[in-house]
Amino acid sequence: MSHTVAIITPAYKAQSTLTTTVRSVIEQSHADWQHWIVADDGFDYGAFLAEQGLNDPRQVFLTSGGVGRGASVTRNVALEKIDTPFAAILDADDRLKPNKLELAVAELDRHGIITTALDVMSEEFRHLRHVGAGPDRVLSPGEHKWVSLSMDAMVVWDRRRGDGRFDPDMSNMTDLEFLLQLYRTNPQSYHLGTPLHDYIKRDGSMSNAKDVTAGMIASKREIIARLEAGHYGLSEQDVGGLVGFLNISILAEAGYGAANAARPGLLFEDHIEPMLSVARR
Repeated sequence: MSHTVAIITPAYKAQSTLTTTVRSVIEQSHADWQHWIVADDGFDYGAFLAEQGLNDPRQVFLTSGGVGRGASVTRNVALEKIDTPFAAILDADDRLKPNKLELAVAELDRHGIITTALDVMSEEFRHLRHVGAGPDRVLSPGEHKWVSLSMDAMVVWDRRRGDGRFDPDMSNMTDLEFLLQLYRTNPQSYHLGTPLHDYIKRDGSMSNAKDVTAGMIASKREIIARLEAGHYGLSEQDVGGLVGFLNISILAEAGYGAANAARPGLLFEDHIEPMLSVARR
């Protein structure tokens, strides 16, 4: 049976970061992959990688059909075309640990969704902290965000058990919204507690720009509205768990500016984690 994983990477002005991302794919211990690199800037990334000595026959190059259409539209271009049983998301500035696909594929025989712990790093690949590290475990939709309190682009999934498309109308939180689509037909996910995905914190993502904060809050409120309307078909308990997390996250967004001013460089994960701990008591 095929165990091919289609790795989807949207690329927008990614020349300074993509080589590291691509190298992390080429070095995977699980060699049965396709890397779908979708340009959202009109750039020829195939020729660029060939110049860097990083071209590989397993790479597939597409275009979003425009410039700056956004990561959601760009990812969806690949999602409309891939025919592999498994898929994964990898942003053009993040990296996979060498055995991520191997460990994820081993669990996809039993589970339709695999998430992993994150190694959160600076732009210089300096370790900042882990997110979601701990034992491997089955998680319900309502438990997931309380463990994986940061981004959700580390997901690997079985497309035969669930699929979805990214929402281009949402400015933020599209990774979580996509994951909730997968939960419609997967009552549980399996979380690998070993950090297997390098999540790079860009300077902009560590700031508290007003437009970023407003977009995050609006997107979180939209997901709450969809959850409470039954949009994803989740149980009352799972909806409660997700809404509880998102409400705390909205409060954390509102207070992050002042907290970051008091502690410059404060990670949002370090800001929200104590608030989640209090809520669990």
